Amino acid sequence: MQSKIRTREELKQIIRDAQSKGRKVITTNGCFDILHVGHLRYLQSARELGDILIVAVNSDGSVREIKGEKRPLVPEDERAELLAGLGCVDFVMIFSESTPIEFLRELRPDIHVKGGNYTIDKIIELETVKEIGAEFRLIPGVEGKSTTKLIEIILEKHSDELRSLNGFIVK
Repeated sequence: MQSKIRTREELKQIIRDAQSKGRKVITTNGCFDILHVGHLRYLQSARELGDILIVAVNSDGSVREIKGEKRPLVPEDERAELLAGLGCVDFVMIFSESTPIEFLRELRPDIHVKGGNYTIDKIIELETVKEIGAEFRLIPGVEGKSTTKLIEIILEKHSDELRSLNGFIVK
């Protein structure tokens, strides 16, 4: 089985071939740092909108640019591999820009999707989506499910263990 993780150039050809056969291509993008059920449900909903779902994953450098120096927690190649393992995801690519604008102009999907806690006024690629003639969809997130929320839960539930380093109690 050929890998679902592809380069931008490979995906351009895959998309053109699919569109020439009347298939609808959906793209989405994000950090996907600590994959959780909110991500899964969002991607499953996105996949239902068409025939091929391509997930663009932010590179480690662009995640740091967006989320700060402490992120990502999971390296880009592992995040891409996890996403590629999902049945609803057809292809994955890693992109290094801090916004999806450049890859959208190159790939030219039929539909671009955002999810989670985004609101329409926070979608920086919205004009680009319109410019390339694609449809835009906003899929609501799953309440209480986010990587940030998971980090908060881990810190809260394991604070005693985190204070203890090699048997030394940190106060």
